[in-house]
Amino acid sequence: MRVGYFDCFSGISGDMTLGALVDAGVDHRAIEGAVASLGLPGSLSFETVRKGGFRATHAKVETPREHAHRHWHHIEAIIDKGRLTDSQKDLARKIFLKLGEAEARVHGTELAKIHFHEVGALDSIMDIVGSAVGLDLLGVDRFEASPVPPGRGWIRAAHGRMALPAPATAEILKGVPLAESPAECELTTPTGAAILATIVERFGPLPAITIESIGLGAGTRDLPEQANVLRLFVGTVNLPPSGDRIWVLETNLDDLPGEVVGYTTIKLMEAGALDAFVTPIQMKKNRPAVMISVLCDEPKIPAMEEILFRETATLGIRRYPVSRHKLKRQATEVETPFGPIRGKLGWIENRPPTFSPEYDDCARAASAHDVALREVFDAANAAYRARAQGEAAEAQPQPSSGVHAAQPAHPYDPNPDEGGHGNHGSGDHDDTHEHPH
Repeated sequence: MRVGYFDCFSGISGDMTLGALVDAGVDHRAIEGAVASLGLPGSLSFETVRKGGFRATHAKVETPREHAHRHWHHIEAIIDKGRLTDSQKDLARKIFLKLGEAEARVHGTELAKIHFHEVGALDSIMDIVGSAVGLDLLGVDRFEASPVPPGRGWIRAAHGRMALPAPATAEILKGVPLAESPAECELTTPTGAAILATIVERFGPLPAITIESIGLGAGTRDLPEQANVLRLFVGTVNLPPSGDRIWVLETNLDDLPGEVVGYTTIKLMEAGALDAFVTPIQMKKNRPAVMISVLCDEPKIPAMEEILFRETATLGIRRYPVSRHKLKRQATEVETPFGPIRGKLGWIENRPPTFSPEYDDCARAASAHDVALREVFDAANAAYRARAQGEAAEAQPQPSSGVHAAQPAHPYDPNPDEGGHGNHGSGDHDDTHEHPH
Protein backbone atom coordinates (compact mmCIF):
# COMPACT_ATOMS: atom_id res chain seq x y z
CA MET A 1 0.00 0.00 0.00
CA ARG A 2 1.32 3.46 -0.92
CA VAL A 3 0.99 5.89 1.98
CA GLY A 4 1.41 9.64 2.46
CA TYR A 5 2.32 10.62 6.06
CA PHE A 6 2.12 14.23 7.27
CA ASP A 7 4.62 14.99 10.03
CA CYS A 8 2.99 18.08 11.57
CA PHE A 9 5.60 18.84 14.25
CA SER A 10 5.32 22.54 13.37
CA GLY A 11 1.63 22.49 12.51
CA ILE A 12 -0.02 22.65 9.12
CA SER A 13 -1.60 25.31 6.88
CA GLY A 14 -2.80 25.48 3.31
CA ASP A 15 0.40 26.95 1.92
CA MET A 16 2.56 24.47 3.85
CA THR A 17 0.51 21.60 2.40
CA LEU A 18 0.97 22.92 -1.14
CA GLY A 19 4.70 23.31 -0.66
CA ALA A 20 5.09 19.82 0.80
CA LEU A 21 3.16 18.23 -2.07
CA VAL A 22 5.30 19.89 -4.73
CA ASP A 23 8.50 19.16 -2.81
CA ALA A 24 7.45 15.51 -2.60
CA GLY A 25 7.21 15.27 -6.38
CA VAL A 26 3.83 16.60 -7.56
CA ASP A 27 4.21 18.68 -10.74
CA HIS A 28 3.81 22.33 -9.70
CA ARG A 29 2.59 23.23 -13.21
CA ALA A 30 -0.47 21.00 -12.81
CA ILE A 31 -1.42 22.74 -9.55
CA GLU A 32 -0.73 26.22 -10.93
CA GLY A 33 -2.80 25.46 -14.04
CA ALA A 34 -5.74 24.16 -12.01
CA VAL A 35 -5.73 27.23 -9.76
CA ALA A 36 -5.45 29.57 -12.76
CA SER A 37 -8.49 27.89 -14.33
CA LEU A 38 -10.66 29.19 -11.47
CA GLY A 39 -10.44 32.64 -13.06
CA LEU A 40 -9.66 34.40 -9.78
CA PRO A 41 -7.45 37.50 -9.61
CA GLY A 42 -4.03 36.61 -8.28
CA SER A 43 -1.39 33.98 -8.87
CA LEU A 44 0.21 30.91 -7.33
CA SER A 45 3.90 30.08 -7.68
CA PHE A 46 6.48 28.00 -5.86
CA GLU A 47 9.97 28.92 -4.69
CA THR A 48 12.79 27.25 -2.77
CA VAL A 49 13.49 28.80 0.64
CA ARG A 50 15.38 27.98 3.84
CA LYS A 51 13.59 27.51 7.15
CA GLY A 52 15.58 26.83 10.28
CA GLY A 53 18.55 25.80 8.18
CA PHE A 54 16.55 23.38 6.02
CA ARG A 55 15.68 23.70 2.33
CA ALA A 56 11.94 23.68 1.72
CA THR A 57 9.37 24.67 -0.92
CA HIS A 58 7.17 27.67 -0.28
CA ALA A 59 3.83 28.18 -2.03
CA LYS A 60 3.55 31.87 -2.83
CA VAL A 61 -0.03 33.07 -3.24
CA GLU A 62 -0.40 36.67 -4.38
CA THR A 63 -3.88 38.22 -4.46
CA PRO A 64 -5.33 41.74 -4.33
CA ARG A 65 -6.98 42.89 -1.11
CA GLU A 66 -10.71 42.34 -1.06
CA HIS A 67 -13.63 42.68 1.32
CA ALA A 68 -16.00 40.13 -0.16
CA HIS A 69 -17.64 37.58 2.14
CA ARG A 70 -18.61 34.44 0.28
CA HIS A 71 -21.35 31.92 1.03
CA TRP A 72 -21.26 28.17 0.40
CA HIS A 73 -22.94 28.48 -3.01
CA HIS A 74 -20.29 31.01 -4.10
CA ILE A 75 -17.53 28.58 -3.14
CA GLU A 76 -19.22 25.74 -5.03
CA ALA A 77 -19.57 27.89 -8.15
CA ILE A 78 -15.86 28.78 -8.09
CA ILE A 79 -14.85 25.13 -7.75
CA ASP A 80 -17.19 24.02 -10.53
CA LYS A 81 -15.70 26.63 -12.87
CA GLY A 82 -12.19 25.21 -12.65
CA ARG A 83 -10.66 22.67 -15.01
CA LEU A 84 -10.35 19.97 -12.38
CA THR A 85 -11.21 16.29 -12.44
CA ASP A 86 -14.37 15.19 -10.69
CA SER A 87 -12.38 13.63 -7.85
CA GLN A 88 -10.39 16.85 -7.36
CA LYS A 89 -13.56 18.97 -7.29
CA ASP A 90 -15.14 16.54 -4.85
CA LEU A 91 -12.14 16.70 -2.51
CA ALA A 92 -12.07 20.53 -2.63
CA ARG A 93 -15.79 20.61 -1.77
CA LYS A 94 -15.27 18.21 1.13
CA ILE A 95 -12.50 20.36 2.61
CA PHE A 96 -14.61 23.51 2.33
CA LEU A 97 -17.61 21.63 3.73
CA LYS A 98 -15.53 20.62 6.75
CA LEU A 99 -14.68 24.30 7.27
CA GLY A 100 -18.24 25.49 6.72
CA GLU A 101 -19.79 22.98 9.09
CA ALA A 102 -17.29 23.91 11.79
CA GLU A 103 -18.05 27.62 11.36
CA ALA A 104 -21.78 26.90 11.46
CA ARG A 105 -21.47 25.01 14.76
CA VAL A 106 -19.25 27.71 16.26
CA HIS A 107 -21.67 30.50 15.33
CA GLY A 108 -24.85 28.51 15.95
CA THR A 109 -26.26 28.86 12.47
CA GLU A 110 -26.79 26.90 9.26
CA LEU A 111 -24.21 26.14 6.58
CA ALA A 112 -26.16 28.08 3.93
CA LYS A 113 -26.05 31.24 6.09
CA ILE A 114 -22.36 31.09 6.92
CA HIS A 115 -20.12 33.84 5.59
CA PHE A 116 -16.76 32.29 4.71
CA HIS A 117 -14.75 35.16 6.16
CA GLU A 118 -11.00 34.48 6.13
CA VAL A 119 -11.29 30.96 4.70
CA GLY A 120 -13.38 32.30 1.82
CA ALA A 121 -10.71 34.78 0.79
CA LEU A 122 -8.93 34.43 -2.53
CA ASP A 123 -5.71 33.05 -1.06
CA SER A 124 -7.59 30.43 0.97
CA ILE A 125 -9.57 29.28 -2.07
CA MET A 126 -6.34 28.88 -4.03
CA ASP A 127 -4.74 26.99 -1.13
CA ILE A 128 -7.62 24.54 -0.81
CA VAL A 129 -8.22 23.92 -4.51
CA GLY A 130 -4.48 23.61 -5.16
CA SER A 131 -4.12 21.18 -2.25
CA ALA A 132 -7.03 19.07 -3.49
CA VAL A 133 -5.36 18.79 -6.91
CA GLY A 134 -1.96 17.98 -5.41
CA LEU A 135 -3.34 15.39 -2.99
CA ASP A 136 -5.08 13.67 -5.88
CA LEU A 137 -2.00 13.74 -8.10
CA LEU A 138 0.24 12.40 -5.33
CA GLY A 139 -1.30 9.00 -6.03
CA VAL A 140 -1.39 7.32 -2.63
CA ASP A 141 -3.86 4.79 -1.27
CA ARG A 142 -4.00 6.19 2.25
CA PHE A 143 -3.04 9.31 4.22
CA GLU A 144 -1.82 9.26 7.81
CA ALA A 145 -0.53 12.01 10.11
CA SER A 146 1.15 12.73 13.39
CA PRO A 147 -0.68 14.31 16.34
CA VAL A 148 -1.30 17.98 15.59
CA PRO A 149 0.06 20.97 17.56
CA PRO A 150 -2.50 23.80 17.27
CA GLY A 151 -0.25 26.50 18.72
CA ARG A 152 -0.71 28.61 21.82
CA GLY A 153 -1.27 32.24 22.68
CA TRP A 154 -3.75 34.65 21.10
CA ILE A 155 -4.82 35.78 17.67
CA ARG A 156 -6.86 38.70 16.42
CA ALA A 157 -9.55 37.54 14.01
CA ALA A 158 -12.61 39.06 12.36
CA HIS A 159 -14.56 38.65 15.61
CA GLY A 160 -11.87 40.07 17.89
CA ARG A 161 -9.14 38.66 20.13
CA MET A 162 -9.35 34.97 20.95
CA ALA A 163 -7.21 32.24 22.43
CA LEU A 164 -5.64 29.48 20.35
CA PRO A 165 -6.65 27.18 18.90
CA ALA A 166 -9.11 29.33 16.98
CA PRO A 167 -12.73 28.20 17.52
CA ALA A 168 -13.16 26.77 14.00
CA THR A 169 -9.79 24.99 14.20
CA ALA A 170 -10.71 23.44 17.55
CA GLU A 171 -14.07 22.31 16.18
CA ILE A 172 -12.46 20.69 13.15
CA LEU A 173 -9.84 18.91 15.28
CA LYS A 174 -12.40 17.21 17.53
CA GLY A 175 -11.43 13.55 17.60
CA VAL A 176 -7.90 14.29 16.37
CA PRO A 177 -5.02 13.76 18.85
CA LEU A 178 -3.28 17.04 19.64
CA ALA A 179 0.41 17.57 20.39
CA GLU A 180 2.14 20.07 22.65
CA SER A 181 2.66 23.47 21.05
CA PRO A 182 6.03 24.97 22.03
CA ALA A 183 5.70 28.10 19.86
CA GLU A 184 3.67 31.12 20.99
CA CYS A 185 1.75 31.49 17.74
CA GLU A 186 -0.83 29.79 15.56
CA LEU A 187 0.75 26.63 14.15
CA THR A 188 -2.33 24.91 12.71
CA THR A 189 -4.82 26.98 10.74
CA PRO A 190 -8.45 26.14 9.96
CA THR A 191 -7.50 25.21 6.39
CA GLY A 192 -4.68 22.93 7.53
CA ALA A 193 -6.94 21.29 10.09
CA ALA A 194 -9.70 20.78 7.51
CA ILE A 195 -7.30 19.13 5.05
CA LEU A 196 -6.14 16.65 7.70
CA ALA A 197 -9.64 15.95 9.03
CA THR A 198 -10.87 15.28 5.49
CA ILE A 199 -8.18 12.94 4.18
CA VAL A 200 -6.34 11.32 7.09
CA GLU A 201 -7.39 7.81 8.10
CA ARG A 202 -5.00 7.34 11.03
CA PHE A 203 -3.24 9.69 13.45
CA GLY A 204 -0.19 8.33 15.19
CA PRO A 205 3.54 7.69 14.83
CA LEU A 206 5.26 7.23 11.50
CA PRO A 207 4.40 3.72 10.22
CA ALA A 208 6.95 1.17 9.05
CA ILE A 209 7.23 2.84 5.67
CA THR A 210 9.70 2.29 2.86
CA ILE A 211 10.33 5.93 1.94
CA GLU A 212 10.20 6.99 -1.71
CA SER A 213 10.28 10.77 -1.24
CA ILE A 214 10.14 13.43 1.46
CA GLY A 215 8.55 16.82 0.84
CA LEU A 216 9.13 19.88 3.02
CA GLY A 217 6.55 22.66 2.82
CA ALA A 218 7.52 26.01 4.31
CA GLY A 219 5.35 28.29 6.37
CA THR A 220 5.84 32.03 6.16
CA ARG A 221 6.95 32.56 9.75
CA ASP A 222 10.51 32.18 10.96
CA LEU A 223 10.28 30.51 14.38
CA PRO A 224 13.21 30.70 16.80
CA GLU A 225 12.16 27.43 18.48
CA GLN A 226 12.03 25.19 15.40
CA ALA A 227 12.00 24.97 11.63
CA ASN A 228 8.60 26.11 10.42
CA VAL A 229 8.05 23.31 7.91
CA LEU A 230 5.60 20.50 7.24
CA ARG A 231 7.16 17.18 6.29
CA LEU A 232 5.38 14.76 3.95
CA PHE A 233 6.72 11.21 3.73
CA VAL A 234 5.62 9.17 0.71
CA GLY A 235 6.32 5.45 0.47
CA THR A 236 4.98 1.93 0.76
CA VAL A 237 3.78 -0.03 3.77
CA ASN A 238 3.49 -3.82 3.70
CA LEU A 239 0.26 -4.89 5.39
CA PRO A 240 -0.13 -8.40 6.80
CA PRO A 241 -2.06 -10.62 4.40
CA SER A 242 -4.65 -11.42 7.05
CA GLY A 243 -5.96 -7.86 6.94
CA ASP A 244 -6.43 -5.35 9.74
CA ARG A 245 -8.60 -4.41 12.71
CA ILE A 246 -11.48 -1.95 12.62
CA TRP A 247 -14.33 -1.02 14.98
CA VAL A 248 -18.08 -1.57 14.79
CA LEU A 249 -20.45 0.97 16.36
CA GLU A 250 -24.14 0.07 16.73
CA THR A 251 -27.26 1.68 18.09
CA ASN A 252 -30.93 0.59 18.03
CA LEU A 253 -33.62 3.14 17.12
CA ASP A 254 -37.39 2.80 17.22
CA ASP A 255 -38.58 6.42 17.24
CA LEU A 256 -36.82 8.07 14.33
CA PRO A 257 -38.24 9.09 10.90
CA GLY A 258 -36.68 7.32 7.94
CA GLU A 259 -35.41 10.61 6.51
CA VAL A 260 -33.32 11.22 9.65
CA VAL A 261 -31.91 7.70 9.52
CA GLY A 262 -30.86 8.20 5.89
CA TYR A 263 -29.36 11.61 6.62
CA THR A 264 -27.38 10.16 9.53
CA THR A 265 -25.77 7.48 7.36
CA ILE A 266 -24.80 10.15 4.80
CA LYS A 267 -23.12 12.27 7.49
CA LEU A 268 -21.29 9.21 8.84
CA MET A 269 -19.85 8.41 5.41
CA GLU A 270 -18.87 12.05 4.82
CA ALA A 271 -17.03 12.04 8.17
CA GLY A 272 -14.86 9.09 7.15
CA ALA A 273 -16.76 5.93 8.04
CA LEU A 274 -15.60 2.87 6.13
CA ASP A 275 -19.25 1.87 5.84
CA ALA A 276 -22.59 2.72 7.43
CA PHE A 277 -25.73 0.64 7.00
CA VAL A 278 -29.18 0.03 8.47
CA THR A 279 -30.70 -3.31 9.53
CA PRO A 280 -34.43 -3.84 10.32
CA ILE A 281 -34.87 -5.27 13.84
CA GLN A 282 -37.65 -5.88 16.35
CA MET A 283 -37.28 -4.43 19.83
CA LYS A 284 -39.14 -4.97 23.09
CA LYS A 285 -42.95 -4.99 23.02
CA ASN A 286 -42.63 -6.08 19.36
CA ARG A 287 -41.81 -2.57 18.19
CA PRO A 288 -40.33 -2.43 14.67
CA ALA A 289 -37.01 -0.61 14.68
CA VAL A 290 -33.69 -0.24 12.88
CA MET A 291 -30.10 -0.74 13.92
CA ILE A 292 -27.51 1.68 12.52
CA SER A 293 -24.10 0.03 12.17
CA VAL A 294 -20.88 1.91 11.47
CA LEU A 295 -17.50 0.51 10.45
CA CYS A 296 -14.54 2.81 11.14
CA ASP A 297 -10.90 3.00 12.14
CA GLU A 298 -10.22 3.55 15.83
CA PRO A 299 -9.25 7.27 15.55
CA LYS A 300 -12.61 7.96 13.89
CA ILE A 301 -14.68 6.60 16.80
CA PRO A 302 -15.21 10.00 18.55
CA ALA A 303 -16.36 11.68 15.34
CA MET A 304 -18.72 8.81 14.49
CA GLU A 305 -20.24 8.75 17.98
CA GLU A 306 -20.71 12.51 17.95
CA ILE A 307 -22.78 12.23 14.76
CA LEU A 308 -24.87 9.35 16.14
CA PHE A 309 -25.63 11.14 19.41
CA ARG A 310 -26.35 14.44 17.68
CA GLU A 311 -28.51 13.19 14.83
CA THR A 312 -30.40 10.30 16.45
CA ALA A 313 -30.60 11.35 20.13
CA THR A 314 -29.79 7.73 21.01
CA LEU A 315 -29.02 7.02 24.67
CA GLY A 316 -26.16 4.62 24.00
CA ILE A 317 -23.81 3.17 21.41
CA ARG A 318 -22.23 -0.29 21.42
CA ARG A 319 -18.66 -0.61 20.18
CA TYR A 320 -16.39 -3.56 19.59
CA PRO A 321 -13.32 -4.35 17.47
CA VAL A 322 -13.41 -6.79 14.55
CA SER A 323 -10.73 -8.11 12.22
CA ARG A 324 -10.98 -7.97 8.44
CA HIS A 325 -9.58 -10.32 5.85
CA LYS A 326 -9.19 -8.24 2.71
CA LEU A 327 -8.34 -9.15 -0.83
CA LYS A 328 -5.15 -7.70 -2.17
CA ARG A 329 -6.05 -4.74 -4.34
CA GLN A 330 -4.57 -2.67 -7.11
CA ALA A 331 -5.96 0.19 -9.17
CA THR A 332 -6.07 -0.14 -12.95
CA GLU A 333 -7.70 1.40 -16.01
CA VAL A 334 -9.14 -0.10 -19.19
CA GLU A 335 -9.96 1.42 -22.56
CA THR A 336 -13.55 0.98 -23.76
CA PRO A 337 -15.64 2.34 -26.65
CA PHE A 338 -16.99 4.80 -24.06
CA GLY A 339 -13.55 6.04 -23.03
CA PRO A 340 -11.16 5.06 -20.23
CA ILE A 341 -12.76 3.41 -17.19
CA ARG A 342 -10.93 3.05 -13.89
CA GLY A 343 -11.39 0.06 -11.64
CA LYS A 344 -9.82 -2.15 -9.00
CA LEU A 345 -8.29 -5.60 -9.15
CA GLY A 346 -8.82 -7.85 -6.14
CA TRP A 347 -7.23 -11.26 -5.65
CA ILE A 348 -6.17 -13.97 -3.24
CA GLU A 349 -2.62 -15.27 -3.40
CA ASN A 350 -1.93 -17.36 -6.55
CA ARG A 351 -5.41 -16.84 -7.99
CA PRO A 352 -6.39 -14.64 -10.95
CA PRO A 353 -7.81 -11.28 -9.93
CA THR A 354 -11.36 -10.07 -10.35
CA PHE A 355 -11.99 -6.68 -11.91
CA SER A 356 -14.52 -4.19 -10.51
CA PRO A 357 -15.19 -1.06 -12.61
CA GLU A 358 -15.59 2.22 -10.75
CA TYR A 359 -19.23 3.23 -10.60
CA ASP A 360 -18.54 6.98 -10.99
CA ASP A 361 -16.57 6.45 -14.21
CA CYS A 362 -19.23 4.14 -15.63
CA ALA A 363 -22.09 6.45 -14.69
CA ARG A 364 -20.31 9.44 -16.23
CA ALA A 365 -19.64 7.54 -19.46
CA ALA A 366 -23.21 6.21 -19.66
CA SER A 367 -24.60 9.72 -19.28
CA ALA A 368 -22.19 11.21 -21.80
CA HIS A 369 -22.97 8.57 -24.46
CA ASP A 370 -26.68 8.20 -23.60
CA VAL A 371 -26.45 4.44 -23.08
CA ALA A 372 -27.54 2.11 -20.30
CA LEU A 373 -25.23 1.92 -17.31
CA ARG A 374 -24.98 -1.88 -17.63
CA GLU A 375 -23.61 -1.48 -21.17
CA VAL A 376 -20.64 0.50 -19.84
CA PHE A 377 -20.09 -2.02 -17.04
CA ASP A 378 -20.18 -4.87 -19.57
CA ALA A 379 -17.76 -3.04 -21.90
CA ALA A 380 -15.32 -2.38 -19.05
CA ASN A 381 -15.37 -6.01 -17.93
CA ALA A 382 -14.95 -7.21 -21.52
CA ALA A 383 -11.98 -4.84 -22.01
CA TYR A 384 -10.30 -6.18 -18.90
CA ARG A 385 -10.87 -9.82 -19.91
CA ALA A 386 -9.37 -9.16 -23.33
CA ARG A 387 -6.35 -7.47 -21.81
CA ALA A 388 -5.83 -10.25 -19.26
CA GLN A 389 -6.02 -12.92 -21.98
CA GLY A 390 -3.48 -11.00 -24.06
CA GLU A 391 -1.10 -10.72 -21.12
CA ALA A 392 -1.47 -14.42 -20.37
CA ALA A 393 -0.73 -15.31 -24.01
CA GLU A 394 2.39 -13.16 -24.03
CA ALA A 395 3.62 -14.91 -20.91
CA GLN A 396 3.43 -18.37 -22.53
CA PRO A 397 6.85 -19.88 -23.46
CA GLN A 398 7.87 -19.92 -27.11
CA PRO A 399 8.52 -23.44 -28.55
CA SER A 400 12.13 -24.33 -29.24
CA SER A 401 13.93 -27.50 -30.31
CA GLY A 402 16.13 -29.31 -27.83
CA VAL A 403 15.67 -26.74 -25.13
CA HIS A 404 12.99 -26.84 -22.48
CA ALA A 405 11.27 -23.47 -22.21
CA ALA A 406 11.04 -21.86 -18.82
CA GLN A 407 7.76 -22.14 -16.98
CA PRO A 408 5.53 -19.14 -17.60
CA ALA A 409 5.42 -16.56 -14.89
CA HIS A 410 2.12 -15.81 -13.22
CA PRO A 411 0.62 -12.94 -15.23
CA TYR A 412 -0.25 -10.98 -12.12
CA ASP A 413 2.04 -9.29 -9.66
CA PRO A 414 1.41 -11.02 -6.32
CA ASN A 415 2.60 -7.97 -4.42
CA PRO A 416 -0.18 -5.34 -4.21
CA ASP A 417 2.17 -2.82 -2.70
CA GLU A 418 4.17 -2.51 -5.91
CA GLY A 419 2.98 -1.23 -9.27
CA GLY A 420 -0.15 0.86 -9.76
CA HIS A 421 -2.06 2.57 -7.01
CA GLY A 422 -5.30 4.45 -6.67
CA ASN A 423 -5.83 8.18 -6.22
CA HIS A 424 -7.94 9.17 -3.43
CA GLY A 425 -8.83 10.42 -2.08
CA SER A 426 -7.19 27.32 5.94
CA GLY A 427 -4.50 41.72 11.71
CA ASP A 428 -7.42 39.33 10.44
CA HIS A 429 -7.13 35.65 10.83
CA ASP A 430 -6.51 33.68 7.62
CA ASP A 431 -5.09 30.31 6.76
CA THR A 432 -1.42 31.18 6.30
CA HIS A 433 1.43 31.82 8.72
CA GLU A 434 2.08 35.26 7.29
CA HIS A 435 0.50 37.52 9.89
CA PRO A 436 2.06 38.09 13.32
CA HIS A 437 -0.51 36.58 15.68
